[in-house]
Amino acid sequence: MAFSILVVNPGAGSTRVALFNDEDPVFEENLRHNPDELLKFAKIIDQYEFRRDKIIELLQSKNVALESLSAVVGRGGPFKPLTSGTYLIDDLLIHDIKSGNYQSEHPSLLGAMVAAEIAGKSNVKAYFVDPVSVDEFWELARFSGLKEIKRKALSHALNVRMVAKKTAKKLNKPYENCSFIIIHLGTGITVAAHLKGKQVDSSNANEDGPFSPQRTGALPTIPLAKLCFASGNQYDDIKKKLNREGGLLSYLGTDDIRVVEDRIARGDEDAEAVYNAMIYQIAKEVGAYAVVLKGDIDALIITGGIAHSDRFVSQLKTWISFLCPEFFVYPGEGEMEALALGVLRVLRGEEEAKTYQ
Repeated sequence: MAFSILVVNPGAGSTRVALFNDEDPVFEENLRHNPDELLKFAKIIDQYEFRRDKIIELLQSKNVALESLSAVVGRGGPFKPLTSGTYLIDDLLIHDIKSGNYQSEHPSLLGAMVAAEIAGKSNVKAYFVDPVSVDEFWELARFSGLKEIKRKALSHALNVRMVAKKTAKKLNKPYENCSFIIIHLGTGITVAAHLKGKQVDSSNANEDGPFSPQRTGALPTIPLAKLCFASGNQYDDIKKKLNREGGLLSYLGTDDIRVVEDRIARGDEDAEAVYNAMIYQIAKEVGAYAVVLKGDIDALIITGGIAHSDRFVSQLKTWISFLCPEFFVYPGEGEMEALALGVLRVLRGEEEAKTYQ
Protein backbone atom coordinates (compact mmCIF):
# COMPACT_ATOMS: atom_id res chain seq x y z
CA MET A 1 0.00 0.00 0.00
CA ALA A 2 1.30 3.46 -0.91
CA PHE A 3 2.23 5.93 1.79
CA SER A 4 0.23 9.16 1.70
CA ILE A 5 2.47 12.09 2.67
CA LEU A 6 1.28 15.67 3.14
CA VAL A 7 3.98 18.27 2.46
CA VAL A 8 3.83 21.84 3.84
CA ASN A 9 6.36 24.47 2.75
CA PRO A 10 5.75 28.09 3.87
CA GLY A 11 7.65 30.78 1.97
CA ALA A 12 7.82 34.56 2.15
CA GLY A 13 4.65 35.29 0.15
CA SER A 14 3.03 31.91 -0.26
CA THR A 15 2.61 28.44 1.21
CA ARG A 16 3.17 25.44 -1.01
CA VAL A 17 1.18 22.33 -0.19
CA ALA A 18 1.45 18.92 -1.84
CA LEU A 19 0.18 15.40 -1.38
CA PHE A 20 2.36 12.47 -2.43
CA ASN A 21 1.54 8.80 -2.79
CA ASP A 22 5.02 7.37 -2.34
CA GLU A 23 7.20 9.22 -4.90
CA ASP A 24 4.23 10.32 -7.00
CA PRO A 25 2.62 13.76 -6.50
CA VAL A 26 -1.17 13.64 -6.29
CA PHE A 27 -1.40 17.46 -6.34
CA GLU A 28 0.68 20.51 -5.58
CA GLU A 29 -0.79 23.94 -4.87
CA ASN A 30 0.87 27.28 -4.23
CA LEU A 31 -1.32 29.30 -1.86
CA ARG A 32 -0.34 32.90 -2.53
CA HIS A 33 -0.89 35.36 0.31
CA ASN A 34 -1.82 38.99 -0.22
CA PRO A 35 1.10 41.13 1.08
CA ASP A 36 -1.40 43.41 2.82
CA GLU A 37 -2.75 40.41 4.75
CA LEU A 38 0.73 39.42 5.92
CA LEU A 39 1.58 42.97 6.95
CA LYS A 40 -1.11 42.72 9.63
CA PHE A 41 1.16 40.36 11.58
CA ALA A 42 3.97 41.92 13.61
CA LYS A 43 6.09 38.75 13.48
CA ILE A 44 6.28 35.77 11.16
CA ILE A 45 5.32 33.47 14.03
CA ASP A 46 2.03 35.40 14.30
CA GLN A 47 1.05 34.16 10.83
CA TYR A 48 0.68 30.60 12.09
CA GLU A 49 -3.11 30.36 12.43
CA PHE A 50 -3.69 32.32 9.21
CA ARG A 51 -1.53 29.96 7.17
CA ARG A 52 -2.80 26.83 8.93
CA ASP A 53 -6.41 27.73 8.14
CA LYS A 54 -5.58 28.26 4.45
CA ILE A 55 -4.02 24.79 4.32
CA ILE A 56 -7.00 23.17 6.04
CA GLU A 57 -9.36 24.90 3.57
CA LEU A 58 -7.30 23.54 0.66
CA LEU A 59 -7.37 19.98 2.02
CA GLN A 60 -11.14 20.20 2.44
CA SER A 61 -11.54 21.47 -1.13
CA LYS A 62 -9.44 18.52 -2.34
CA ASN A 63 -11.48 16.06 -0.22
CA VAL A 64 -8.33 14.91 1.60
CA ALA A 65 -9.37 13.03 4.73
CA LEU A 66 -6.86 13.60 7.51
CA GLU A 67 -7.20 9.99 8.65
CA SER A 68 -5.94 8.87 5.21
CA LEU A 69 -2.50 10.41 5.77
CA SER A 70 0.55 8.29 6.61
CA ALA A 71 2.72 11.23 7.68
CA VAL A 72 3.01 15.02 7.51
CA VAL A 73 6.25 16.85 6.74
CA GLY A 74 7.00 20.55 7.14
CA ARG A 75 9.87 22.56 5.72
CA GLY A 76 12.69 22.80 8.25
CA GLY A 77 13.62 26.35 9.22
CA PRO A 78 16.79 28.04 10.46
CA PHE A 79 16.82 26.00 13.67
CA LYS A 80 19.91 25.47 15.80
CA PRO A 81 22.76 23.65 13.99
CA LEU A 82 21.81 20.07 13.06
CA THR A 83 23.28 17.23 11.02
CA SER A 84 21.50 16.25 7.83
CA GLY A 85 18.61 13.81 7.83
CA THR A 86 14.89 13.37 8.52
CA TYR A 87 13.78 14.44 11.99
CA LEU A 88 10.69 13.85 14.08
CA ILE A 89 8.90 17.03 15.06
CA ASP A 90 8.48 16.90 18.84
CA ASP A 91 7.45 19.16 21.71
CA LEU A 92 11.01 20.43 22.20
CA LEU A 93 11.21 21.73 18.64
CA ILE A 94 7.82 23.44 18.89
CA HIS A 95 8.88 24.99 22.21
CA ASP A 96 12.09 26.30 20.66
CA ILE A 97 10.21 27.86 17.75
CA LYS A 98 7.66 29.54 20.00
CA SER A 99 10.36 30.81 22.38
CA GLY A 100 12.61 32.17 19.62
CA ASN A 101 15.39 29.62 19.99
CA TYR A 102 16.47 29.64 16.34
CA GLN A 103 19.13 31.36 14.23
CA SER A 104 16.96 33.72 12.18
CA GLU A 105 13.30 34.41 11.51
CA HIS A 106 11.87 32.83 8.36
CA PRO A 107 8.40 31.58 7.32
CA SER A 108 9.79 28.04 7.05
CA LEU A 109 9.66 27.92 10.86
CA LEU A 110 5.88 27.69 10.51
CA GLY A 111 6.17 24.47 8.50
CA ALA A 112 7.02 22.40 11.56
CA MET A 113 4.21 23.96 13.60
CA VAL A 114 1.54 23.32 10.96
CA ALA A 115 2.84 19.80 10.28
CA ALA A 116 2.70 18.96 14.00
CA GLU A 117 -0.90 20.12 14.39
CA ILE A 118 -2.22 18.35 11.28
CA ALA A 119 -0.32 15.17 12.18
CA GLY A 120 -1.86 15.29 15.64
CA LYS A 121 -5.34 15.46 14.12
CA SER A 122 -4.42 12.59 11.78
CA ASN A 123 -2.85 10.44 14.53
CA VAL A 124 0.39 10.11 12.53
CA LYS A 125 3.94 11.42 12.97
CA ALA A 126 5.25 14.76 11.75
CA TYR A 127 8.73 15.32 10.32
CA PHE A 128 11.11 17.89 8.88
CA VAL A 129 13.98 17.15 6.50
CA ASP A 130 17.42 18.75 5.97
CA PRO A 131 16.67 22.21 7.37
CA VAL A 132 18.58 25.29 6.27
CA SER A 133 20.59 24.96 9.49
CA VAL A 134 22.26 21.68 8.47
CA ASP A 135 25.77 22.05 9.88
CA GLU A 136 28.46 19.57 8.85
CA PHE A 137 31.22 22.17 8.47
CA TRP A 138 34.72 21.16 9.26
CA GLU A 139 36.36 23.52 11.70
CA LEU A 140 38.44 25.38 9.11
CA ALA A 141 35.19 26.61 7.54
CA ARG A 142 34.01 28.36 10.70
CA PHE A 143 36.68 31.08 10.80
CA SER A 144 35.57 34.46 9.49
CA GLY A 145 38.66 36.59 10.03
CA LEU A 146 37.33 38.30 13.14
CA LYS A 147 37.36 36.49 16.48
CA GLU A 148 33.95 37.80 17.53
CA ILE A 149 32.23 36.46 14.39
CA LYS A 150 31.93 32.78 13.44
CA ARG A 151 30.69 31.71 10.00
CA LYS A 152 27.26 30.08 10.16
CA ALA A 153 26.16 27.01 8.23
CA LEU A 154 22.91 28.25 6.67
CA SER A 155 22.17 27.05 3.15
CA HIS A 156 19.63 25.56 0.74
CA ALA A 157 20.51 22.17 2.22
CA LEU A 158 17.21 20.46 1.37
CA ASN A 159 17.38 20.78 -2.41
CA VAL A 160 21.17 20.67 -2.53
CA ARG A 161 21.36 17.29 -0.81
CA MET A 162 18.57 15.82 -2.93
CA VAL A 163 20.28 16.67 -6.22
CA ALA A 164 23.58 15.41 -4.80
CA LYS A 165 22.01 12.03 -4.13
CA LYS A 166 20.38 11.97 -7.57
CA THR A 167 23.72 12.71 -9.20
CA ALA A 168 25.52 10.02 -7.21
CA LYS A 169 22.92 7.53 -8.44
CA LYS A 170 23.49 8.61 -12.06
CA LEU A 171 27.23 8.14 -11.57
CA ASN A 172 26.61 4.69 -10.06
CA LYS A 173 28.52 5.69 -6.92
CA PRO A 174 27.44 5.81 -3.29
CA TYR A 175 26.76 9.41 -2.29
CA GLU A 176 29.10 8.85 0.65
CA ASN A 177 31.98 8.28 -1.80
CA CYS A 178 31.36 11.39 -3.93
CA SER A 179 32.79 14.91 -4.09
CA PHE A 180 30.48 17.55 -5.57
CA ILE A 181 30.26 21.30 -5.99
CA ILE A 182 26.59 22.25 -5.99
CA ILE A 183 25.27 25.66 -7.06
CA HIS A 184 21.72 26.51 -5.96
CA LEU A 185 20.50 29.53 -7.93
CA GLY A 186 17.44 31.10 -6.34
CA THR A 187 16.41 34.33 -4.60
CA GLY A 188 19.47 33.54 -2.52
CA ILE A 189 22.45 31.59 -3.83
CA THR A 190 24.26 28.67 -2.17
CA VAL A 191 27.54 27.26 -3.42
CA ALA A 192 28.38 24.10 -1.45
CA ALA A 193 31.17 21.55 -1.27
CA HIS A 194 30.01 17.99 -0.55
CA LEU A 195 32.71 15.56 0.48
CA LYS A 196 31.93 11.90 1.22
CA GLY A 197 28.28 12.54 2.08
CA LYS A 198 28.78 15.74 4.09
CA GLN A 199 28.43 19.42 3.29
CA VAL A 200 31.79 20.45 4.70
CA ASP A 201 31.58 24.09 3.59
CA SER A 202 29.14 26.38 1.82
CA SER A 203 28.35 29.99 1.20
CA ASN A 204 25.67 31.54 3.39
CA ALA A 205 23.00 33.05 1.13
CA ASN A 206 22.25 35.76 3.71
CA GLU A 207 25.77 36.73 4.73
CA ASP A 208 28.46 35.98 2.15
CA GLY A 209 29.12 34.54 -1.28
CA PRO A 210 27.99 36.07 -4.61
CA PHE A 211 25.21 38.60 -4.93
CA SER A 212 21.84 37.20 -5.99
CA PRO A 213 18.44 38.51 -7.12
CA GLN A 214 17.67 40.03 -3.69
CA ARG A 215 20.82 39.68 -1.56
CA THR A 216 24.11 41.50 -1.57
CA GLY A 217 26.39 38.59 -0.73
CA ALA A 218 29.83 39.53 0.62
CA LEU A 219 30.57 43.26 0.65
CA PRO A 220 33.67 45.45 1.15
CA THR A 221 33.83 45.78 4.93
CA ILE A 222 34.84 49.43 5.45
CA PRO A 223 32.18 50.91 3.14
CA LEU A 224 29.63 48.60 4.79
CA ALA A 225 30.65 49.86 8.23
CA LYS A 226 30.22 53.45 7.03
CA LEU A 227 26.78 52.62 5.66
CA CYS A 228 25.75 51.11 8.99
CA PHE A 229 26.74 54.29 10.85
CA ALA A 230 25.20 56.66 8.31
CA SER A 231 22.62 59.04 9.74
CA GLY A 232 19.30 57.41 10.57
CA ASN A 233 20.21 53.80 9.79
CA GLN A 234 18.90 51.21 12.22
CA TYR A 235 19.83 47.50 12.38
CA ASP A 236 16.56 46.41 10.72
CA ASP A 237 17.10 48.96 7.92
CA ILE A 238 20.54 47.56 7.11
CA LYS A 239 19.38 43.95 7.38
CA LYS A 240 16.55 44.66 4.94
CA LYS A 241 18.93 46.38 2.52
CA LEU A 242 21.34 43.43 2.61
CA ASN A 243 18.84 40.55 2.41
CA ARG A 244 15.77 41.96 0.66
CA GLU A 245 16.91 44.97 -1.37
CA GLY A 246 20.36 43.95 -2.61
CA GLY A 247 21.71 42.19 -5.68
CA LEU A 248 19.79 42.53 -8.93
CA LEU A 249 17.04 44.46 -7.15
CA SER A 250 19.53 47.09 -5.98
CA TYR A 251 21.14 47.56 -9.38
CA LEU A 252 18.18 47.11 -11.73
CA GLY A 253 14.98 47.50 -9.68
CA THR A 254 13.87 43.90 -10.34
CA ASP A 255 14.71 40.50 -8.86
CA ASP A 256 13.27 38.56 -11.82
CA ILE A 257 15.99 37.07 -14.01
CA ARG A 258 13.50 36.76 -16.88
CA VAL A 259 12.89 40.50 -16.82
CA VAL A 260 16.63 41.15 -16.80
CA GLU A 261 17.16 38.85 -19.79
CA ASP A 262 14.34 40.57 -21.66
CA ARG A 263 15.96 43.94 -21.01
CA ILE A 264 19.26 42.60 -22.30
CA ALA A 265 17.53 41.34 -25.45
CA ARG A 266 16.24 44.90 -26.00
CA GLY A 267 19.74 46.32 -25.76
CA ASP A 268 19.93 47.39 -22.09
CA GLU A 269 23.69 47.56 -21.47
CA ASP A 270 23.35 48.20 -17.72
CA ALA A 271 21.21 45.07 -17.32
CA GLU A 272 23.77 43.03 -19.27
CA ALA A 273 26.67 44.31 -17.15
CA VAL A 274 24.95 43.43 -13.86
CA TYR A 275 23.82 40.05 -15.22
CA ASN A 276 27.38 39.21 -16.27
CA ALA A 277 28.75 40.41 -12.92
CA MET A 278 26.44 38.07 -11.00
CA ILE A 279 27.56 35.13 -13.13
CA TYR A 280 31.18 36.18 -12.62
CA GLN A 281 30.79 36.30 -8.84
CA ILE A 282 29.12 32.87 -8.77
CA ALA A 283 31.95 31.44 -10.90
CA LYS A 284 34.57 32.85 -8.52
CA GLU A 285 32.75 31.25 -5.60
CA VAL A 286 32.72 27.89 -7.41
CA GLY A 287 36.47 28.25 -7.86
CA ALA A 288 36.87 28.75 -4.13
CA TYR A 289 34.95 25.55 -3.39
CA ALA A 290 37.02 23.66 -5.95
CA VAL A 291 39.93 24.49 -3.65
CA VAL A 292 37.97 23.10 -0.68
CA LEU A 293 37.84 19.76 -2.52
CA LYS A 294 41.47 20.15 -3.71
CA GLY A 295 40.27 19.81 -7.28
CA ASP A 296 38.98 16.26 -6.77
CA ILE A 297 35.45 16.78 -8.12
CA ASP A 298 33.10 14.05 -9.33
CA ALA A 299 30.56 16.51 -10.75
CA LEU A 300 29.44 20.11 -10.90
CA ILE A 301 25.71 20.46 -10.21
CA ILE A 302 23.44 23.44 -10.91
CA THR A 303 19.94 23.67 -9.47
CA GLY A 304 17.36 26.23 -8.32
CA GLY A 305 14.85 28.45 -10.09
CA ILE A 306 17.39 30.37 -12.19
CA ALA A 307 18.60 27.04 -13.60
CA HIS A 308 15.52 27.21 -15.86
CA SER A 309 17.43 29.88 -17.82
CA ASP A 310 19.48 28.19 -20.54
CA ARG A 311 21.31 31.45 -21.15
CA PHE A 312 22.37 31.86 -17.52
CA VAL A 313 23.50 28.24 -17.16
CA SER A 314 25.36 28.33 -20.47
CA GLN A 315 27.27 31.49 -19.54
CA LEU A 316 28.11 30.14 -16.10
CA LYS A 317 29.44 26.94 -17.67
CA THR A 318 31.91 28.92 -19.78
CA TRP A 319 33.63 30.05 -16.58
CA ILE A 320 33.66 26.80 -14.59
CA SER A 321 33.41 23.78 -16.94
CA PHE A 322 37.22 23.38 -16.97
CA LEU A 323 37.02 22.26 -13.34
CA CYS A 324 35.20 19.00 -14.11
CA PRO A 325 33.80 17.31 -17.26
CA GLU A 326 30.74 15.93 -15.44
CA PHE A 327 27.97 18.53 -15.37
CA PHE A 328 24.37 18.09 -14.20
CA VAL A 329 21.52 20.62 -14.23
CA TYR A 330 18.32 20.22 -12.21
CA PRO A 331 16.08 23.26 -12.87
CA GLY A 332 13.77 24.28 -10.04
CA GLU A 333 13.96 24.02 -6.29
CA GLY A 334 12.68 20.46 -5.82
CA GLU A 335 11.82 21.13 -2.19
CA MET A 336 8.44 19.38 -2.15
CA GLU A 337 9.89 16.21 -3.66
CA ALA A 338 12.88 16.34 -1.31
CA LEU A 339 10.62 16.61 1.74
CA ALA A 340 8.42 13.72 0.60
CA LEU A 341 11.38 11.49 -0.25
CA GLY A 342 13.05 12.17 3.09
CA VAL A 343 9.98 10.94 4.95
CA LEU A 344 9.43 8.06 2.55
CA ARG A 345 12.90 6.69 3.33
CA VAL A 346 11.94 6.60 7.01
CA LEU A 347 8.51 5.04 6.42
CA ARG A 348 10.11 2.33 4.28
CA GLY A 349 12.75 1.60 6.91
CA GLU A 350 15.64 2.70 4.69
CA GLU A 351 16.87 5.13 7.36
CA GLU A 352 15.96 6.03 10.90
CA ALA A 353 14.32 9.30 11.88
CA LYS A 354 16.55 11.51 14.00
CA THR A 355 15.59 13.16 17.27
CA TYR A 356 15.81 16.92 17.61
CA GLN A 357 17.93 17.82 20.64
